[in-house]
Amino acid sequence: MNSPTREEEEEESKAELDKEIDKETAEESESKRLLSPQSPSSASSDEENEVAFESREKVVIFDVDTLECIQNIDFVPPFSWKKLWLFTGPGFLMSIAFLDPGNLEGDLQSGAIAGYSLLWLLMWATIMGLLIQLLSARVGVATGRHLAELCREEYPTWARFLLWFMAELALIGADIQEVIGSAIAIQILSNGALPLWAGVLITASDCFIFLFLENYGVRKLEAVFAILIATMALSFAWMFGDTKPSGKELLIGILVPRLSSKTIRQAVGVVGCVIMPHNVFLHSALVQSRKIDPKRRGRVQEAINYYSIESSVALLVSFMINLFVTTVFAKGFYGTKQANNIGLVNAGQYLEEKYGGGVFPILYIWGIGLLAAGQSSTITGTYAGQFIMGGFLNLRLKKWLRALITRTCAIVPTIIVALVFNTSEASLDILNEWLNVLQSIQIPFALIPLLTLVSKEQVMGVFRIGPILEATPVGRHTILVWKGFLQTSGQTHHFGLEGISTKPSSQKRFHLK
Repeated sequence: MNSPTREEEEEESKAELDKEIDKETAEESESKRLLSPQSPSSASSDEENEVAFESREKVVIFDVDTLECIQNIDFVPPFSWKKLWLFTGPGFLMSIAFLDPGNLEGDLQSGAIAGYSLLWLLMWATIMGLLIQLLSARVGVATGRHLAELCREEYPTWARFLLWFMAELALIGADIQEVIGSAIAIQILSNGALPLWAGVLITASDCFIFLFLENYGVRKLEAVFAILIATMALSFAWMFGDTKPSGKELLIGILVPRLSSKTIRQAVGVVGCVIMPHNVFLHSALVQSRKIDPKRRGRVQEAINYYSIESSVALLVSFMINLFVTTVFAKGFYGTKQANNIGLVNAGQYLEEKYGGGVFPILYIWGIGLLAAGQSSTITGTYAGQFIMGGFLNLRLKKWLRALITRTCAIVPTIIVALVFNTSEASLDILNEWLNVLQSIQIPFALIPLLTLVSKEQVMGVFRIGPILEATPVGRHTILVWKGFLQTSGQTHHFGLEGISTKPSSQKRFHLK
């Protein structure tokens, strides 16, 4: 009776041991396959390659691991407000691109010419921008690389340089709007004592402020941006309270879609201002400022969840600020003779003529809000420029030199533009319209690589969103257009999804074999 019992016990213990060995082997291979960029084998390559954040710069997410969390790599810890606070930051830096001077000009022109009728479009454009930024954050967290680095690793040389050139062009266009917006604010707050070109030079010095803040850590830098966003929110909320727009018209504008032939131009401007190409690259890098264990899929999913909440809140704040600006100008100038003449340069003057000085003149409230928008967006532009240039070209430069190079690339064209277009208010407004067109043209060069890479299992592992993308006509058609373009160039081995051959395994690739 005892002998069979021992045999059964031995067989059961052997079976359990085999299961444990198989489970450990599967977990090890899966974690390596899923997140190869942060595996120990790539540590030496990380030292040689450009990275978004050094290990010592990352924010540590403190946690007490439970037994279930240790034993199960797929276990997602329960929600914690303390953890949400630790993950808060990158989304608000990303949201500043939704509040730059180019956006503000689009808002005020939309309000003055279209009234409240395009508020629904502003809301849905912000939601669309949120979905794109969530994909960008997902790429950064799941792969440990930002979008520019992935483009360098995944794409052939010609495509990499094309994407880099287009990203830099989009960044320069955005920077021109941001720097000139700051210069206009400085001109307003100095009562015209400082000309536009002087404001441009003052704003150009922000890269040194950025370097100074960066030395104190990521969280200090994020706190400064939080102050700037709060300044914008308070300034434009004050204007909203002073002008008292119609609550009924505001609600109808959000809930009832309306579009006429006279407001097509403003509608295109609203959509074009929300999706900024350089911001797609920026967000995928900012999310790497937190230290996440790449071998635990549960930890990766947890980070994606917290970043999704944080980004949603940040873009809700940005939507409210854009809403304030649009409704203020809708209340004051819709249907008036001045509506077609209002731009970023003369908006403050028109507001003062319409609503008077008061205890605190609305002109200076507008100037403070515009200055906060311009300064914050130019600093994030410098940040984005570093990631774009470093990621595409794999530059290993000191931070001050890298920031100086990226700032020079944008500031020289801006100074030239400020001198050439400073002849009249109308010329600056026309320039801003063309820069918005430039941003719209550049969107596919950031969006198509993002959608392509986020749907590739070789890059994203279990975090790919192929089924969701394929169910979306826009996403599916975008991928098909990109694949078709590459097939004409004979480069299908790099970009295909399922059913398309890959490079021979003997060649070094970003993917794990």
